[in-house]
Amino acid sequence: MTGRTIRIGAGAGFSGDRIEPALELVEHGALDYLAFECLAERTIALAQAARRVDPAVGFDPLLESRMRAVLPAARSRGVKIVTNMGAANPLGAARLVTRIARALGLHGVRIAAVLGDDVLDIVRSDRFPLVDRAGTSRDIEPGMVSANAYLGAEGIVAALAGQADVVITGRVGDPALFLGPLIHGFGWAMDDWDRLGRGTVVGHLLECAGQVTGGYFADPGVKDVPGLARLGFPFADVREDGTAVLGKVAGSGGCLSVATCKEQLLYEILDPAAYLQADVVADFRTVAFEQLGADRVAVRGGTGRARPDTLKVSIGYEDGFVGEGQISYAGPGAVARGRLALAIVEERLRLTGVPVTDLRTELIGVDSIDRTGRQAGTEPREVRARVAGRAPTRAAAERIGAEVEALYTNGPFGGGGAVAAVRDVLAVASTLIDRTRVSPSVHYEVA
Repeated sequence: MTGRTIRIGAGAGFSGDRIEPALELVEHGALDYLAFECLAERTIALAQAARRVDPAVGFDPLLESRMRAVLPAARSRGVKIVTNMGAANPLGAARLVTRIARALGLHGVRIAAVLGDDVLDIVRSDRFPLVDRAGTSRDIEPGMVSANAYLGAEGIVAALAGQADVVITGRVGDPALFLGPLIHGFGWAMDDWDRLGRGTVVGHLLECAGQVTGGYFADPGVKDVPGLARLGFPFADVREDGTAVLGKVAGSGGCLSVATCKEQLLYEILDPAAYLQADVVADFRTVAFEQLGADRVAVRGGTGRARPDTLKVSIGYEDGFVGEGQISYAGPGAVARGRLALAIVEERLRLTGVPVTDLRTELIGVDSIDRTGRQAGTEPREVRARVAGRAPTRAAAERIGAEVEALYTNGPFGGGGAVAAVRDVLAVASTLIDRTRVSPSVHYEVA
């Protein structure tokens, strides 16, 4: 920590993110903290499903690669790591990191696992109204795989107060990964709503990593971004009042500007006046940005008010199967042949009585996104026909791809590259739970 400023970097914005930018931040970013945000709503449900098969897994598959890459540099520079890569198994993840640290000769590393977000037993024992559809948790209970509450920063703060060098959580709110170190470092009160609101602004700007430095922003000729192949991830120098300056490592690719910050601020925000988090209800309406120089942006404003009495819970449940088939057509008349192929498969599924719902047929490159039927310019000379639908059994779902493959010799001429696939549907529903029913705890391992 430097004076009354904390520098915290973003090491990942999703589970499969690049590893090199995180190492660059640790080695050249003069960080105090590095946070890896790697959980989506469906990611943790998938992790819970994997853990049911093998209790030893259930954490992020890149955990080992990331820790082997950054732990030595982080240890030598005093950088603390905070991450939700624990997913469905934070304790197992902490034990793995302990073994990695020992193998690397990094003795004395203190690893904390933040537990308590798994509320499956609670949700199964009661009837909770769903917030994103009609019905209650009982309606999906037979296929229920997971139920994880979005915890706040409390467990992270406790772990850091317990001298943890690495903090591994399961499901927490994404900004909490960044807010926790700020609360701990500055000694903010857990009811200092305005500071918590401003810390949440900073966390939200950083949580998607490369998105705020030009990833998911570039539009050639409209919004040009240099060096995307070696995009640098951001850091924030945060002051005690919650204001901050965002930057990235000098010489790294990408760009950090008022425009990139504005886009990220509004990313996945339902109501800028009430961004609901476990720690605070943040209000983004007074946030302002100022370009201080190349790849340096000041962040001011933001307020907060009292946190909600409930926590959001993501419920993962099995919901049948999706079958899919694809085949390509090229040359003159490709669109007409592709449409004929789709019509054949659709009729075949009706004739043979396959129990398919939500059937979707499309020509990729023609109407897979724009479904208005309008076409501009010359008709494409190559298309890929795709059929996908939901079925109650794997056998029924397999019939969809089988009918597409049958087009080789039973459909229009020139079909090629047919593929078929079936996947389990692991759906996600949301409910709310009284926060008093959730009790975060911290478990420590020492390398």
